[in-house]
Amino acid sequence: MSVMDRRTALRSVRRVVVKVGSSVLASHARGINTRRIGLLARECAALASEGYEIVLVSSGAIASGLAPLGLRERPRSLPLKQAAAAVGQSHLMWAYHRAFEAKGRRVAQVLLTGDDLSRRTRFLNARHTMMTLLELGVVPIINENDTVAVDEIKFGDNDTLASLVVGLIDARLLVILSDVDGLYSADPRRDSSAVRLADVERITREVERVAGGSSRREGTGGMVTKVRAAERAAACGAGTLIIDGRRTGALSRALRGEDVGTMFFATPQGLNSRQQWIAHAVRVSGQLWLDAGAVRAVVEGRKSLLPSGVIKVSGEFAAGDAVACLDSVGRVVARGLVNYAAPEVAKICGLKTSEIAKQLGYKYYDEVIHRDNLVVVDEAGRT
Repeated sequence: MSVMDRRTALRSVRRVVVKVGSSVLASHARGINTRRIGLLARECAALASEGYEIVLVSSGAIASGLAPLGLRERPRSLPLKQAAAAVGQSHLMWAYHRAFEAKGRRVAQVLLTGDDLSRRTRFLNARHTMMTLLELGVVPIINENDTVAVDEIKFGDNDTLASLVVGLIDARLLVILSDVDGLYSADPRRDSSAVRLADVERITREVERVAGGSSRREGTGGMVTKVRAAERAAACGAGTLIIDGRRTGALSRALRGEDVGTMFFATPQGLNSRQQWIAHAVRVSGQLWLDAGAVRAVVEGRKSLLPSGVIKVSGEFAAGDAVACLDSVGRVVARGLVNYAAPEVAKICGLKTSEIAKQLGYKYYDEVIHRDNLVVVDEAGRT
């Protein structure tokens, strides 16, 4: 796609999620670079005055806690990371508060864990809070709640978190501020012949292969996590820009459609908010194996999953929980919210809808998963 196509895609964008990487905020003094935060605040304030709604997903809490705790390097143990985050979060937010206040803008701190977005009620509560902040003209600054997050409820990296926030607030663009100016044909730090890919219309296996070869110096993510984040955002109907956040004015230039960084274009027909939640945010509690006919009905026909198409059940789940739907060889083909608990599905699998009541003594629904609660995905969560 051309730069003109990029400008066309960005013309209607108003709500933007900006992920600020650790490599952008890193300071040689084992802390955060407050000058960069000041420049970012100035740029975001100017964009807000033009009508943009900006949401920041910021790394840097742990890094901000190193110097106050007298630590010489990033901790490796979870308790020490959580302690550094607890100390550093206030330092990080204070830096953002001062920088935005100087430009006449208010900020709000929002801490999230994976559990907050995987549970529907908490997801909606977070969504309502975020929408209200935007209506009030406040800039939300989001980070993972490292102080309480454990492996089971962690997002893993802020690229993933930012892509989920896109779906949470119906943003139309994700901007990832990194220490590289986009995706290259090879690792530019190792291959001098590598060229920047200006526009990516669709994320293919080849794009993923190229991203997997990119290195990183700071933070927990890499180029491959950024590309996966772009893929999630695309499924939500949002584009993604990966740009060098260390360059002053790069964000504004990118939003104007200039040839900056790499632009990943949105899927033409994105998922709605509920589908996004099912596909990317909710945690899977079990698995259903489907026969070939059911796979075709779900994947190609976009139909409901009936008990007759289920051949095996695994995991412990209740009615309303999310499950993965697998084909006969174990490949994930869909995710959905079940109408029956695991023991009930085990009893009715392979049966016709008319036989549910006879087998269980009751019947709540004709379907194991209704099509409105079913999203076609693959093993990597791609829609």
